[in-house]
Amino acid sequence: MRRHRARSAILALSLGLVVGGCVVAPPPEPQPAVVITPPAPPPVRVEAPPPQPAPAYVWVAGHWAWRRGAYVWVPGYWATPVAPGRVWVAGHWVQRPGGYVWVEGHWR
Repeated sequence: MRRHRARSAILALSLGLVVGGCVVAPPPEPQPAVVITPPAPPPVRVEAPPPQPAPAYVWVAGHWAWRRGAYVWVPGYWATPVAPGRVWVAGHWVQRPGGYVWVEGHWR
């Protein structure tokens, strides 16, 4: 009797996980908080990209990010478009009252 209950519990749990995984969507990715930096970002670094891994790849240039009260360089990387014909629009800093705001890069 105990074995039967244990098997039933395991089966119910595994079915619940499988069915639950099909029905419940994962939570949306958290959106980055808008950060206003007081000083202007440093000039963009000139990067020499490594060889292109394949013809479909697009170079996403590096940029300055604001972390823990200072700018840090985030190096560029090769990426594949999210869909054929999409173009990468580079992220950039925009001056606003009180400082600068980062506008995230995206595929268009």
